[in-house]
Amino acid sequence: MTAPFRLPSGGRIDRDTPVEFLFDGQVLTGYRGDTLASALLAHGIHRIATSVKYGRPRGIMAAGVEDANALVQIEKPFPEPMLTATTVELHDGLVARGLPGQGKLAEEPDPARYDHKHVHCDVLVIGAGPAGLTAALTAARAGARVVVVDDQPEAGGSLLGSNEFLDLEPAQEWIRGVVQELWSLPDVLVLERTTAFGAYDDGFFLALQRRTDHLGTASETVARQRVWRIRTKQAVVATGAHERPVVFDGNDRPGILLAASARTYLHRYGVVPGHRAVVFTTNDSAYAAAIDLAGAGVEIAAVVDARPEAPRGWAAECAERGISVHCGHVVTGTSGTDRVSAVEIASAGGASSTVSCDTLLVSGGWNPAVHLFSQARGKLEYAPALGAYVPAETLPALRVAGSAAGVLDLAGCVRQGREAGEAAVAAAGFDVAAGFPLPVSDARPEEVATAILWKVPDGQSLVDGDTRFVDLQRDATVTDVLRATGAGLRSLEHIKRYTTIGTAHDQGKTSGMIAAGIVADELGTDLAQGRPTTFRPPYTSVPFAALAGRDRGELHDPARVTAIHPWHVAHGAKFEDVGQWKRPWYYPRAGESMDEAVLRECRAARAGVALMDGSTLGKIDLRGPDVGAFLDLLYTNMMSTLKVGRIRYGVMCGVDGMVIDDGTVIRVAEDHWLVTTTTGNAAMILDWMEEWLQTEWPHLAVFATSVTEHWVTVPLVGPRSRDVLAAVAPDLDVGNDAFGFMTWQDTEVAGIPARVCRISFSGELAYEINVMSWYGVALWEALMSAGEPYGITPYGTETMHVLRAEKGYPIIGQDTDATLTPQDLGMSWAVSKKKADFIGKRSFARAENQRPDRKQLVGLLPVDPAVPLPEGGQVIESEQLPEPPVRMLGHVTSSYRSAALGRTFALAVVRSGRERIGSTLYVPVGDRVVPVTVTDSVLYDKEGARRDG
Repeated sequence: MTAPFRLPSGGRIDRDTPVEFLFDGQVLTGYRGDTLASALLAHGIHRIATSVKYGRPRGIMAAGVEDANALVQIEKPFPEPMLTATTVELHDGLVARGLPGQGKLAEEPDPARYDHKHVHCDVLVIGAGPAGLTAALTAARAGARVVVVDDQPEAGGSLLGSNEFLDLEPAQEWIRGVVQELWSLPDVLVLERTTAFGAYDDGFFLALQRRTDHLGTASETVARQRVWRIRTKQAVVATGAHERPVVFDGNDRPGILLAASARTYLHRYGVVPGHRAVVFTTNDSAYAAAIDLAGAGVEIAAVVDARPEAPRGWAAECAERGISVHCGHVVTGTSGTDRVSAVEIASAGGASSTVSCDTLLVSGGWNPAVHLFSQARGKLEYAPALGAYVPAETLPALRVAGSAAGVLDLAGCVRQGREAGEAAVAAAGFDVAAGFPLPVSDARPEEVATAILWKVPDGQSLVDGDTRFVDLQRDATVTDVLRATGAGLRSLEHIKRYTTIGTAHDQGKTSGMIAAGIVADELGTDLAQGRPTTFRPPYTSVPFAALAGRDRGELHDPARVTAIHPWHVAHGAKFEDVGQWKRPWYYPRAGESMDEAVLRECRAARAGVALMDGSTLGKIDLRGPDVGAFLDLLYTNMMSTLKVGRIRYGVMCGVDGMVIDDGTVIRVAEDHWLVTTTTGNAAMILDWMEEWLQTEWPHLAVFATSVTEHWVTVPLVGPRSRDVLAAVAPDLDVGNDAFGFMTWQDTEVAGIPARVCRISFSGELAYEINVMSWYGVALWEALMSAGEPYGITPYGTETMHVLRAEKGYPIIGQDTDATLTPQDLGMSWAVSKKKADFIGKRSFARAENQRPDRKQLVGLLPVDPAVPLPEGGQVIESEQLPEPPVRMLGHVTSSYRSAALGRTFALAVVRSGRERIGSTLYVPVGDRVVPVTVTDSVLYDKEGARRDG
């Protein structure tokens, strides 16, 4: 297609490099240097999206990050939602579409790489406009290490979107000279296409660099985007200002742009926004856009100036070009469907007229971009002349210069830039170098003060709903703001949350100040006495992939495997993730379902012999003379009395008395202990120990070391486990008298030095064999070989869960949810009455923890023994599901099919559960209610006779 709104010359695009792209299924062309927005405007495409709430047509309204409308979905080179067309650089093969309110996440892995990089400097300059370039050159000539960060592909800032000339040369020549000098200095780093999005304590800044986005290809060696972590002694913020719109009826139609943005499209991209335009302004700056566009062939139907008088110089130039200027007038409404076709103009006296046009340019003043300054905890104050907030102070390590400080003329910007640069290098310990000539602009100074106008007061027609939009991305209107104030809200923070104004991707860059002004007018308050809503990082949207950098997949969440993992893979194990570990879930044989495999494994453990890989069990080595006293404080039961060679089960609680973990404690020597934890809590418990040792009990001589990966642990389970162990450990007396329950012995197993513990998590005769990890496979294969005559069977975590649940052993984190005490779990026996104190002890005395209707761990047996209960299923009292709200007594925590019981069963936490044993309750399953009988949590071998074989 031809681009009818692209001028035959001009702009800073590379006309020798055409680019073909696809938008909404239509093949279009542009040039290298275009943004997606400028290329669409060149083709006369204004409507590119619809609003999120009302589905109204929305178009391009700005030329930068402040655009609240132009959201697109990128389909190629990689699917990305919710990008702003004004910030997407055009490249060959780009495929995009407009968004109907919201985007869609990618369903395929991102092929690009992302990374992070650190840099230290003396002076950080944020923004490469006139003020930023001057500050950077001042600091660089003083010999400071300087980093310059700018979000555009080239330096220049606002000068790139104007035709201002300096005293001798065009603006671009001055920019080029400064940039070339900066690039030539060894201690200067210039980061283009880089947005500083966060300012933090102690001179720490975060910035996102888009390194290859403009190329449209993913490289295996070059990161697509990079997060720079910048630490600086001094910072100069020269981030410019955002033009502010004005609110009026129908102010959201495509074809309505900010005036300075239209000027940017003209001078930077060689694009005009339409054929016939109306300019609506409250300040002088929009006149430059009107004159420049008129010079490019756009018919300016009228300049509508809300002020009672127009600036004389601009008015004279308008008269020379035949442009009518309507002072004391405002735009009260627009008409059109997919694009503005006419505007309604009214005078202060109420007389109105309609002017046809295809473009409306609006300028309601300027909002300094004070976001980073505010993030650094700088105080803001209201500037009545600007109708905006500006910095109220200079921070010790951060200075604001140029338009970001409320100075809107070029001479003032460069002067402030030099002053900020000199102050920064002096504070960083450098001597200020000799000055250099500052550029002089031929732009007209402001002649008439800006009129502060938030919304047009008259002429709105609300018959079909309020279309006076304050926040275009959120579809928030004046009515929404007034509804908030009418409900009694006074704080802008509250009104922001009530209306959602300022919470979209643009973070209220154009809507925030308007909302504040409307609220102040409505409540009769003074903006000088208030403050804007809090500016928080990020300044612009940052992809999660960039924040993650290389910490993705296994680099973010490593997949940990045991030493025996290759054997499990070779023998067809199915795996599940437990914490970061890959644990064998079950071992299916040919044609077996999961249920069939688990039942077979359970039968082997109960009737013969079975073994599992328990190496993931958390293991913490504790040494020191005070370990016993320390463990007494950590566990609910007494540990210091444990004798060498013995093992004790223990429960840990948080300070609130709720169970956080359980495991065993082995006393290896007088000052040497080994603590085991659940797999998923190993790191947390080590951290928990270190926290108490370092903050509350630093006087205790205890040293904790994680040894989880050092040891392979193989539980050998079942009535024939003694026979198998005896075959591979001939020097070990495995009889009950010589090797009692909850004791351990060092020996050799299959010729491998091993520590064997009599511990059982299944209720069967069992031994946990521990060897150094590099012997893991050898031990496993030796046990499999020795157990072959007895039909030895490997089993996975699912079988382990069934076996322990049959015995009523809870799994912390599955059968508990941080609201259960040991007493709730039926473990009062594990809570010492002799110890003076331990973590959580005082909480047991709370009335809440002693209520008789607390949830307690019980068993559930479905009346129909073939019906499985869903884990998480709610337990109710009624045989029929009543109308909501339904009183829930508790929920199912574990549910299995049992080979030993010949039926399904479950564990659950139920209010007053132990008092309900023998009664019938109900669990909704799908569209029916399943009756269940409440039982004790121990469902198999309650006497524990099988433990000793």
